[in-house]
Order: sequence, then structure tokens, then C-alpha cells
Amino acid sequence: MPQTSLSAFDAAAVLILIAAILGYINLRWFRLPSAVGLTVMGAVASLVVVAIGALFPAMGLAGLVEQFLSGIDFHRTLMDGMLSFLLFAGALHVDWHAMRRGRWAIILLSTLGVVLSTLLVGGGFWLLAGWFGAPVPLIWSMVFGALISPTDPVAVMAIMKRAAVPAELRAMVAGESLYNDGIGVVIFGILLTAALGSAPFTLQSAATQFVQQAVGGGLFGGAVGYVALLAMRSIDEYNVEVMITLAVVMAGYSLAHVLGVSGPVAMAVAGMLIGNKGLGAGVGNVMSTQTEDYLVKFWELIDEILNAVLFLLIGLQVIVVVAQPRLLLVGVVAVPLVLGARVLSVLGPLALVRKTVLLGRLTVPTLVWGGLRGGISIALALSLPNGRTRGVILAATFVIVLFSVIVQGGTIGGLIARLTARPAGEDAA
Repeated sequence: MPQTSLSAFDAAAVLILIAAILGYINLRWFRLPSAVGLTVMGAVASLVVVAIGALFPAMGLAGLVEQFLSGIDFHRTLMDGMLSFLLFAGALHVDWHAMRRGRWAIILLSTLGVVLSTLLVGGGFWLLAGWFGAPVPLIWSMVFGALISPTDPVAVMAIMKRAAVPAELRAMVAGESLYNDGIGVVIFGILLTAALGSAPFTLQSAATQFVQQAVGGGLFGGAVGYVALLAMRSIDEYNVEVMITLAVVMAGYSLAHVLGVSGPVAMAVAGMLIGNKGLGAGVGNVMSTQTEDYLVKFWELIDEILNAVLFLLIGLQVIVVVAQPRLLLVGVVAVPLVLGARVLSVLGPLALVRKTVLLGRLTVPTLVWGGLRGGISIALALSLPNGRTRGVILAATFVIVLFSVIVQGGTIGGLIARLTARPAGEDAA
């Protein structure tokens, strides 16, 4: 096979083709949840390639797959593209009226909780990696803590809806996950800059960057979303209105980068503003029923396609790490570390708001076990520069996300069902 660079179109074509084939197989015969099915089948497909490569080494299949994966510019594709679409699409369906009761919990969980989780996971991973003979510098361990701390609500939200979880708790999980994605990306960027030596790291400079990125991104996202709503209110043509939201995501994300504010935070705020002020507003207000129908279906499709590709990439990464059992072992022992950090990063912030937020028996178990790691963590890990440290972090991220998607995602429904099945006299919120 000639050693040619892979264009963005070629890479997208291959990934969409594989995702479509495996998605069809899953729906036709296995009917697993999309995230779980694509992850499992991607991993199985990778293991089959590894097995064939071991039996027929002359074919060089594993090398071809590694070459394909290494030929994709993940930093530009994921960090400068996919994240904006994923966060905007997710934010469209977050009900801020349901979030109102738990807004302080959401704010603390998505800021203090992410910082606490980053420190706990980063420090613990630095020790674990050294103990198992794959040392990672402390600053790079903190980078890993930042990329693995954000949670992904895609898989668990559908399960919670079927399990009749109270609306306030659904909004808390979705809101916390949405904003900790944006905050996690900001913290990841600050720590990655320090790890690469691009700028000296001090607490003052980190705090300044955090405020500029997070607060500036929120204000910019609100302004962009408001302008888009004004434009959409003045017309009634679904093609143009869908195009306006697409412009918000693409042009807005690019402009946020130019202004030096967080694009992910901006897209989360813009998506929530348009979703709450535009969707469900009624005919003659912001969107007609026809526009709302097209808009929702368009962004649901975008969300499904991008998540399918990212979960497929999780599975395909097996071929990169399966030949390095020591790295896989580091990932396995990091699973309880991340879960323990999640427990503390949930209990700590919630302890500060116990007097203002009504917490029921579902709250902590749902936030902890339903705090799935998914596409965002994989996107951040894959965007790291090549090197030995990247291999350790990528292997650990892969194992943790695989555990999260398959084990936590596959059992959260049963956990919620058992908790909600308790005597009716107990508080279910």
C-alpha cells in the first residue's frame, strides 16, 4: 500500500462506511444500544484483524489499520470540528426550567467537581503508571485527569427517560455533563499548553485563562444564540433556519477561537438558548412546527453520526493497544481510580448545596454510576501529540471508556429500576 497521506474526506468516508455497516449488523441481529453495539463490534473487528495478522503476518493488516488511524489529523478533525457539533446538539434538549432547582449543584459539579476529579485522577494516575513500569510525568498525568473527567450523557439519558427518573434529576445529569464537557476542555487546554512547554504554568495564569475561556465563552455563546434567535424569529423558512443554526456552530466556533474564548462552552450556551427559547415556543413565536421538526431531526442525525464515529474509534483503538498488555493493565487499574474520584467529586460539591437542593436516593447513584465517559474523552485523547506518553494515556482512556460504555451503560438502567422500585413512601428524587 503506498505511503500517502489520508485526506479528511477519505478518513470520513472510511469511518462512516464502517459505522454504517456495523450499525446495520447491530440493528439487524443484536439490537444493543448504539453506543454499546458500535464499541463492542469495533473492538471485536479489531481483534479479528489482530488474529488474522498473527496467523498471516505477510498480510500486514494490523499495520494498515495503525497507518490509517495515525493518518487522521484528530486534533483538527475532533477539537476544531466535532466537539462544536456534539455540544450544540446535546444542549438543544436540556430544559433549563427543570435545571433551575439544581442550578447551584450543576455549577459546582461542572466546575469544582471537574477540578477535583482532575487533581485526584491526575495524582493517582501518576503513581499507578510509575508502579506498573509505564511512568508518566505529573503534568501529563494531570492532562489525563482533565480529559477523563468530563462525563457523556448520550447513552444514559435515554435509559433514565425509560426508567421514569424525575425531570429535575434528568436535567441535573444532562446540565452537569454538558457544562463539564466545556469546562473539562478548557482545563485540558490549559494543562496541555503547560505540558507542551508552550507557556509557563502558574496558578494565576491558569485562573486567568480559565475565566477568559469559560466566562468569555459563555457570554459569547449567549450573544451568538440571541442573534440567531432574532434572525429566526423574523422569518418562517425551515431551510434557512436550519442553516442559521449550522452557521452558529461552524462560524461561531471559529470566531470563538479567534477571540480567545472557549468554543465548546460557547456552543453549549448557544445550543441551550436556542433550544429553550426556540423549540416548543409555538407557531408564530420563534419557530413554526415544521421548522422545529426539521431542526430537531437534523441535529439528532448529526449527533448520532458523530457519536457513532467516535464510539467506533473507541473500538478500533484495540488494535493499537492490544499488543501492549502492560499499558492495558495500567488502564484496568485506573478504572477504580476514576470511579473513586467520581464519587468524591460528586459528594464534595453536593455537600455544599445540601440546604438549597433537594437530594433524593437516586441523585448520588445516578450521578456516579451514570457519569459515563465517552466520545469527548476519546476525542481529547486522540488529539494528543504522538509519543510514548500518548500511548499510555490513550490505552488507559480506551479501557476506562470501554468499561464505562459497556458495564456502566449496560447496568445503569437496572440500578435505577431497583432504586425506583422501593416503597412508595420514600423520596424518589
